[in-house]
Amino acid sequence: MICDNIAVNAAGHLTFAGYDTVELAEKYGTPLLLMDEERIRQNVRTYKQAMADFFPAGSVPEFASKAFSCKQIYRIMAQEGIDIDVVSSGELYTALAAGFPAENCFFHGNNKTDADLRFAMDSGVGYIVVDSFWELDALDEIAADKGITQKILLRITPGIDPHTNQKINTGSVDSKFGVTLENGQAEVFVREALAKQHLQLCGYHCHVGSQVFDSEVFCDAARIMLQFVAEMQVQYNYLPTMLNLGGGFGVRYLEKQPTVDYRARIKEVADCVREVCAALSIPMPRIMMEPGRSMVADAGMTLYTVGGVKEITGYKNYVSVDGGMTDNPRYALYEAPYTLMLASRADAPVDYTASVVGRCCESGDVIQPNVRLPRPERGDILAVLTTGAYNYSMSSNYNRVPRPPVVMLNAEGDYLAVKRETVEDICRLDV
Repeated sequence: MICDNIAVNAAGHLTFAGYDTVELAEKYGTPLLLMDEERIRQNVRTYKQAMADFFPAGSVPEFASKAFSCKQIYRIMAQEGIDIDVVSSGELYTALAAGFPAENCFFHGNNKTDADLRFAMDSGVGYIVVDSFWELDALDEIAADKGITQKILLRITPGIDPHTNQKINTGSVDSKFGVTLENGQAEVFVREALAKQHLQLCGYHCHVGSQVFDSEVFCDAARIMLQFVAEMQVQYNYLPTMLNLGGGFGVRYLEKQPTVDYRARIKEVADCVREVCAALSIPMPRIMMEPGRSMVADAGMTLYTVGGVKEITGYKNYVSVDGGMTDNPRYALYEAPYTLMLASRADAPVDYTASVVGRCCESGDVIQPNVRLPRPERGDILAVLTTGAYNYSMSSNYNRVPRPPVVMLNAEGDYLAVKRETVEDICRLDV
């Protein structure tokens, strides 16, 4: 199994977090997103403890809300004592509605509206990560109007290619995010930020992309950013108290992908940062990271009911399920890989090849092509593993298909975190 919270029981059913998935499908219906609460907490604690052990005091992970956003996830993050980042007023509102402390929120985004900025400041958000020159000007004006001083970080683009899918590469020069370091714009960005009367520059932020499996990409980013820190100290006598190195490490979607020792990778990054700071004779700032996927991905599993099997003699086979790109658009977006299992007969021989497809009126509604499974039958429960990140948060109502519920699993039992959407819900805003 690709994750140790998955097994097969005596009935031949797939289990997740110790629960029989077929029984959960019968109880809640399908499509169904399951989330292993204990695994989420375990992942959070791994990051939190490693960062506390290896980085300076005050270094904590920030959960990247875009991976999975609902009230319950923010309650969990608050209980675990970490920060969060949000990228919209909707994510911030959800966090606040769950009781998450605003001062522990970092507000990101490359195109925050004036309404976003006002809402963030009215809510008492801790830090706003400024993405552009125009945002810097707008933020200063709004803060002046409110009579406050807003804490900020500057998002700098370090010019690194992490060799991931280009649709999740955020650190190269040619990116919509941040201000480029390579062409000198980042220095101007710092100069202008320091001149603002209603903004307090607390540090720098960078992000190089997702699904990074080793520490070297983060070390490369740290070297570039710390050199920039040293240069800005010389130029403007400014030293940041905080350096945010962006997202967390990759996760295992397939057997062939590596298992990442997050604690060991974080120590490697810390050793690199410490060495570079010593060489540059600058103090080591608080280090922040923004793991989202690696906190929740392997805590998720999606269950579907098989509708039918279509066999095109001499060509290929299709297995249709009752969900699809409405609850998991990631294959359609960037051919994201997944491991699939037949939950109803998880111990049966894997002797059938088919493309698993959804119910939407789109040829591109594919969950995964050319999957090896026991031959499914109508009514079987099919599981897609490692769906805790970017599945529910990217879900839609295309074809007016309701979104699935989210059911949390822990030692005490199973409970609804998000109710199943109904067709009445979909029509509620229509006039």
